Amino acid sequence: MHAPIEYADSAADVLARIRARRPRVHCITNSVAQQYTANMLLAAGAVPSMTIAPEEIGAFVAGADALLVNLGTLDRERKAAVEAALAAAGGKPWLLDPVFIERSPERAAFARRLVDARPAVVRLNRAEFAALDPAGRPPDEVARAQATVVALTGDVDLVVDGRRRVAVANGHPLMALVTAMGCAGSALICAALAVETDALLATVAALAALGVAGEVAAERADGPGSFAAAIIDALYRLDRAMLRTRARVS
Repeated sequence: MHAPIEYADSAADVLARIRARRPRVHCITNSVAQQYTANMLLAAGAVPSMTIAPEEIGAFVAGADALLVNLGTLDRERKAAVEAALAAAGGKPWLLDPVFIERSPERAAFARRLVDARPAVVRLNRAEFAALDPAGRPPDEVARAQATVVALTGDVDLVVDGRRRVAVANGHPLMALVTAMGCAGSALICAALAVETDALLATVAALAALGVAGEVAAERADGPGSFAAAIIDALYRLDRAMLRTRARVS
């Protein structure tokens, strides 16, 4: 179903605040995702930074408005950067994207320790969620127990905080054929967290905006290569009218 007007308007309001305030988002992310993630943040109006250098990361995180922790290429240097970044983050909102934890017990154990540090949002797919919580609890229960928002992404994204449950049905299959699309989506949630204190609304707004941009981009793309550029353009041009017309949030 199409979104109640309040969800579409909330997404438009969050996007407008990102464009007006230009929040800084520090991203610890996949080495293969950095450039694309940066370009998506810039298209939305945010300001990215990416350093993981031990002598710099504390200052970069201290000056940022939100932090992305993505475990995609979890080498020794990035693992140390994650720990240093969280030590410097203070009360800043941060998101955990526990990429591929279902493929590595060591990575899964590290992700569970990070969840105990109370990220504002955990964004992951169903396989990653099963590895994160082997007890088999539902997402709502995990969100409530950890005082976080769980964003379970797939054909339909489910966003829960233990009290509320929202589904976002926007997107296009071409999004799954572009490396770093999920990483960029997590970074967009961070940009939204920087301007919206309600983490569930921030998450829904970012996922709806990304999904609508993907649908618009697919209408003019010839395949995944042109789509990767087209979604950046679509996000840059996204407005309230487009969100009201196309957002499917329930």
